[in-house]
Amino acid sequence: MFSGNAGGRLNTQITQLLHRWQDGDLQARESLFEALYADLVQVARSRLLNQVGGTLQPAALVNESMMRLLGSDVDYKDRAHFIAVAALKMRAVLVDHLRARSADKRGGNLVHLTLSHAGEVADDEGGGHDVMALHQALNRLAELEPRAASMIELTYFGGMSRDEIAVVLGVSAPTVDRDLRFARAWLNRQLA
Repeated sequence: MFSGNAGGRLNTQITQLLHRWQDGDLQARESLFEALYADLVQVARSRLLNQVGGTLQPAALVNESMMRLLGSDVDYKDRAHFIAVAALKMRAVLVDHLRARSADKRGGNLVHLTLSHAGEVADDEGGGHDVMALHQALNRLAELEPRAASMIELTYFGGMSRDEIAVVLGVSAPTVDRDLRFARAWLNRQLA
């Protein structure tokens, strides 16, 4: 999301805000949310693009996710870690929203998505899946291959690039590519 020297300075500032917030500085929390809000809305917008007849707006998804973040006890390492946790909170909000809609409509209008949104490695299958089925399949994948499941979450729900994922997970970019190919193929088989 950020690159170059300016991105490095901004990442350092974000990390400092995170640490100040964790030390109890509420002004730092406000500054942090203000600095990252546009990025988070962009992530939310990309997650909601495939929603058919959806009622959830990107800003609402971000706001609900931030409320859940406030209630979590996480020791954030840096900007990338914060965005990754926010992405997981967005996933949880989206799944909860879909469960509520499905209960009302008995499964009628689930979100349709493609795994091709999950990263830079091409998805040869290109199949579409609803978010609930993906959520369940990701949980099964996490039991078998936790790192591969995390990579799908970070790319699809977090909007992170392969290089950002490599930094967050402490692996090489080719490892990210390999794991994403495996995870996409596995998920496509499960969701077929």
